Amino acid sequence: MTLGPDGGDPYRSLTAFSRARGASGLAFAMNAGMYGEDGRPIGYFVVNSQRLATLNTNDGDGNFHMKPNGVFFGTGDQWEIRTTDDFLANVSDRPEFGTQSGPMLVIDGEIHPEITRDGPSRFVRNGVGMDERGRAHFVISNAPLSFGKLARFFKDELNATDALFLDGNVSALWNPATERLDTGAPIGPIVVVERKDTSDDE
Repeated sequence: MTLGPDGGDPYRSLTAFSRARGASGLAFAMNAGMYGEDGRPIGYFVVNSQRLATLNTNDGDGNFHMKPNGVFFGTGDQWEIRTTDDFLANVSDRPEFGTQSGPMLVIDGEIHPEITRDGPSRFVRNGVGMDERGRAHFVISNAPLSFGKLARFFKDELNATDALFLDGNVSALWNPATERLDTGAPIGPIVVVERKDTSDDE
């Protein structure tokens, strides 16, 4: 996860992040988590084992507060998605990375109870899901779609046991391999996926 240069303001765009990071060794990056007007996360957020924002259990309006929401987090090659309540009750060690977002799309193999099959809201959306093998699947839609369709994709096509909505309407992807660098409204937290170093196997 990243937000901005060390000690600096949030990047607010993948373009700014790409200029600072460069494409070397990068698989892709996308925005990942809810944030305030200043681009800073409104929920739990950890970068390099440093907690920049605490867990948010408040009630409120908007997607983030469509309970249950959840946390995508991990250390080393162990990654997880848990509901916020589950995370609060069962995770005591600080992970290397983490971002809180919402709502959950899939919970223990079932679609979030408040997500209808195909509601009227349509946006380009992105999310992350975990399967039984512990693999993370990052998804961004190519066209506007409903919460229900995105949730069913994670559940039925990717066999995700748990999936978390990362954002909508401002969803953006930087994929150097295809020279895709989305622009648009200012963003906040960013998930950075780096290519695995296979030099030890060669």
